[in-house]
Amino acid sequence: MSENLFFDLKALACLGREARVGRCVRIRRPEQVRIGDFTIIDDFTYISGAFEIGQFGHIAPNVNLIGARGTIRAGDFVGVAAGSCIYASSSDYMSASLDLPGVPKDFQFGGATEDVFLSDHVLLGSNTVILPGVVLPEGVATAAHTVLRKRKYQPWTLYGGVDGRPLAPRQHDRLEQAVARIRAAQAAGKL
Repeated sequence: MSENLFFDLKALACLGREARVGRCVRIRRPEQVRIGDFTIIDDFTYISGAFEIGQFGHIAPNVNLIGARGTIRAGDFVGVAAGSCIYASSSDYMSASLDLPGVPKDFQFGGATEDVFLSDHVLLGSNTVILPGVVLPEGVATAAHTVLRKRKYQPWTLYGGVDGRPLAPRQHDRLEQAVARIRAAQAAGKL
C-alpha cells in the first residue's frame, strides 16, 4: 500500500485486512477512524472526526465525512458515491450560535451534534447529503442529490429529492445468498 500524503496509516485506530486508503485521503484525527476488511476509501475524501466503517465498503472520491464532536458509523457492504456529504455535526441555521471551530471551546454554544448510523447494505447516490442524527436501516438507498434529515426511514427503500421522500422498494432477494458465499469464503480463509 502506498503512503498517504497527510497522515501515517499506522495512526488509524484500525485498518482492516486488504483495506485500501487512497494516497490523497485527508483524515484529521486518524486515531478515531476504524476501517474494516476489504473496504476502500478513494482519493480526495475528507474525514473530520470519529468514523467507523465495516467490511467490504466503498467511499468514493470527493466525499466529506464531518463528525466534529459526533461519530459516523457505517456497517458492512456500505457504498457512498462521489460528492456525498455526511454530517454528524452542523451549525444551527435557525438560531444564532457560536460553534465554529476557531472559537475557543469555553465560548462555544449552539449547533447540532448527533451521531449518524448507516446500517449494512446502505447505498448513497452521488451528492447525497446526510444531516446529523440520521439512522438508516438495512438496505436504504438514495438517488443522486438526495437530502436526508433526522426522521424514521424504512429498510430496503429507495429515497430521493431534497425532502428525502420514498421512491420505491429495493429488490434484495439474491443478496442473502451472495453475502453467505462471501462469508463462507472468509471463514475458509479464501479471502
